[in-house]
Amino acid sequence: MEKIIPVTKNQELEVEIIDLTNEGMGVARVDNFAIFIANALPGEIAEIRVVKVLKKFAFAIVLELKKESPDRVPAKKELLQTGIAPLQHLAYDKQLEFKQHQVEHVLKTIAKMPDVPVLETIGAKNPVAYRNKAALPVRRNEGKLEVGFFKKNSHDLVPMTDFYIQDPKIDEAAQVILGILERYNVKAYDEKNQVGFLRHLLIRRSDNTKQMMVVLVTNKDKFFKSAEIAETIVRELPEVVSVIQNVNPENTNVILGKVNHQLIGNGFYEDTLLGKTYHISAASFYQVNTPQAEILYQTAIDFADLKKSDVVIDAYCGIGTIALSLADKVDHVYGVEVVHDAIVDAKTNAAINDVDNVKFKAGLAEVVMPKWQEKNIHANVVVVDPPRKGLAESFIEATVKMNPERIIYISCNPATLARDLRLFADLGDYKVEKVQPVDVFPQTTHVETVVLMSRVDK
Repeated sequence: MEKIIPVTKNQELEVEIIDLTNEGMGVARVDNFAIFIANALPGEIAEIRVVKVLKKFAFAIVLELKKESPDRVPAKKELLQTGIAPLQHLAYDKQLEFKQHQVEHVLKTIAKMPDVPVLETIGAKNPVAYRNKAALPVRRNEGKLEVGFFKKNSHDLVPMTDFYIQDPKIDEAAQVILGILERYNVKAYDEKNQVGFLRHLLIRRSDNTKQMMVVLVTNKDKFFKSAEIAETIVRELPEVVSVIQNVNPENTNVILGKVNHQLIGNGFYEDTLLGKTYHISAASFYQVNTPQAEILYQTAIDFADLKKSDVVIDAYCGIGTIALSLADKVDHVYGVEVVHDAIVDAKTNAAINDVDNVKFKAGLAEVVMPKWQEKNIHANVVVVDPPRKGLAESFIEATVKMNPERIIYISCNPATLARDLRLFADLGDYKVEKVQPVDVFPQTTHVETVVLMSRVDK
């Protein structure tokens, strides 16, 4: 017999919020049927309207808060609409607790490791205005160019000038650039009809070097007066050291296309991290919160307990930030990365920092590592920092065969981390020693985690 759903669309009712989801939505229950509610916190009593009903749960919006949580802080409506800062209404110390509990939960339920202690989340000194990168859709609204963010589950742009979690210098630069583009009559892209020209404005900035990169993502290759526009941007924004046109003619949610035209500069900007300097190009992966990235990587280095005789493999090495940060503490580092352009950047970064005990190789780590082993390269420490999807089982198998003494896992997704820790335990004799969450993305539900695994010698 099919279960009767106790709520209907557009129904209004009063509920108590009892929990938060991993996405930061409040949870209420009616006859044990879950309702997920944006901008609601545990302990609150809210009058809500149901906006969507599915077989196992429903979604609702808050009409009125009858009782507020003591952990609630003022929030900006447009940021809640777009999902840029889904935890901004939760006091920051409680955000850190929320992230610690996220990691604890998946270790118990997915990794089946209930006894592994999870340390308190390391918070940011400045939990706002931290992002060093902005990728902003550009649209024409009421006759003028504007940037903003899309409403959740839609492509309706919410115009914004203050993005709250971004470097304010980036927000200011975006408005200056829009003004310049207006003067040159640059047309905004119309996504619905797939016409127009300027799709996105991508800005990256280092607060350490005061250098900025501007990427104009266009729908077509031909860019009238592009050199003159680039010169005007640099003249009006002296921090800009590189202006690039990126061409993306595809009907896709992917922001950057494959073709870049360097309009001004060398195609990169510089930032410093843990005493090293990095050249960062338009498509390079680089942590968006530099101060917290330093804490994240230093935690990984501390967990690795490195000795001068150690040989380290940095899998998923990207542009070399982790490999170069620990190179002066060990005998040799081998970095592997599937993105060829990132390896080019990594080699450049090794050269500009005069680091000569690092070797970078393009390829799949699970393919490259066994070849290194055949050449009698034996790493006693392996560092992994994969994307959100986590590690391939073939990579875990290759790592276990290499039999390192210690494995440092830097994760941006607690669920795939827990899955992979379970596999490491099942496929090899590795014990999880320490788990340290680090808040690299304040005001959001994302959490980075550093884990130390040690080989259990029998």
